[in-house]
Order: sequence, then structure tokens, then C-alpha cells
Amino acid sequence: MEKIIQTAGKDALGKFAPEFAHFNDDVLFGENWNNQDIDVKTRSMITVVALMASGITDSSLKYHLMNAKNHGVSQKEIAAVITHVAFYAGWPKGWAVFNMAKEIWEVDEAADNAADAKAKHEASMMFPIGAPNDAFAKFFVGQSYLAPVSSSQVGIFNVTFEPACRNNWHIHHAKSGGGQILVCVAGRGYYQEWGKEAIEMKPGDCINIPAEVKHWHGAAQDSWFSHLAIEVPGEDGSNEWLEAVAEEEYKKLK
Repeated sequence: MEKIIQTAGKDALGKFAPEFAHFNDDVLFGENWNNQDIDVKTRSMITVVALMASGITDSSLKYHLMNAKNHGVSQKEIAAVITHVAFYAGWPKGWAVFNMAKEIWEVDEAADNAADAKAKHEASMMFPIGAPNDAFAKFFVGQSYLAPVSSSQVGIFNVTFEPACRNNWHIHHAKSGGGQILVCVAGRGYYQEWGKEAIEMKPGDCINIPAEVKHWHGAAQDSWFSHLAIEVPGEDGSNEWLEAVAEEEYKKLK
């Protein structure tokens, strides 16, 4: 276990009350919090309970709520702890602590919801989402993922876009042949050629993209989106990445 080190006492009261600062930093945290008879996660929850029962809802409680989160206490666990203690310590105290805890665990709740949406999207299709598309991240707005389906004869990749993710305008160049075929396999997204209206894509929709056509494709604002990207064989093929899709134009798409 990583040793807990505290300097708040010395920082705030080192000159005014050095003995109190010593007890706070070196004894309370330096010795007591590092005692391994109780694991740190449990100790964190006990501390929150003690402060709540005492009616202390100032910055010290906020610190210990954050400390509990950092030591592995989940949103569901802290909600259960506060609810249980409220029956014994008082319902108004429960409300006060929940107002603080909700702010601290809000990011986790959003992350959990995003993870659930991603898992649900992956379960809706037969292809995997794959790994983060880091190699091409600079050509995308938002997070995309890439899963190779075929790397011989014809390249086929399952490309997945999180909600509101899209790639930049780009062109598939080739002296002859070339271009790309998109087949939507899950979610909802868009394809647009330069100078034309965007085309909504849903599972089963297929888009044929000739070489030398400037275009972009990506997810709708409120939906994950996956399509197979099929590379059409051509002579001297290359990709030219261009500017990002204008934010105001993208937001017009519902």
C-alpha cells in the first residue's frame, strides 16, 4: 500500500499552531491512516460516516468524500452508505452530504453511462468495436475505434464513432479504380460529399465513394455509429486528409 502523506496541517497552521499541525499530519494521517489493520477504502467510508453523523458538511467532508472516491468507493457504494447513515444520523444530514457527493461522483456517473452505451452498441452488431483509432486521431473530431476484418485481397475495417465523432473532409486518390465503400452495421451516422446534402446512414445502408471525391462520414450527435470501410483496389492509391467539418454545419444535422 502506498504510504499516505499529509501536509495540510503544516501548510495551514505550521507557524500558528505547530503542535496541532504535527498531530494532524504526523499522527492522525502519518500513523493512524497508515495503520493497515483496516484497509484505506473502509477507513475512508468510516471517516465520511463520522463527519456526517457529527453534522460537519464543510470542506473537510468534501476532502474525505474525494478521498473515499480515490480509494475505490463507487458511486453506488457511497449512495448506500449515506442512505443507511441518514436513518440514524438524520435525514437533513443525508441531503447535505448527497449534495456534495453528487458533484464528486458526477464524472464517474457520466463515464459509467458512456461505457454502458458503448457496450450496448457493440452488442448490437456482429463485428467488434476494436481498439482506439490512435494512428488517425488527428484526423477525427471525437473518439473513434478500428477493428480490422480483412487485411488481404481487399482491406475491410469496422470503424466505430462515438456520438458526435466524425472524420475530417478527405479524398481517396487513384489513377484508376480506387475509392471506398461504406456499409453501416450499427447505430446512426452521416455521409456527405462536398457541395451536396448529407446522407443519413442506418444499418444496411451502403455508400459507394468514387476516387477523387471530397467527403466525410461520422456519427450523429446522439448515436454511436459503425460502418465497414471497404478499400476499393486502384492504381497508385492514397488518402489526402483535409480540414475538419465546420462545427456549425455539423450541428445542423439531427
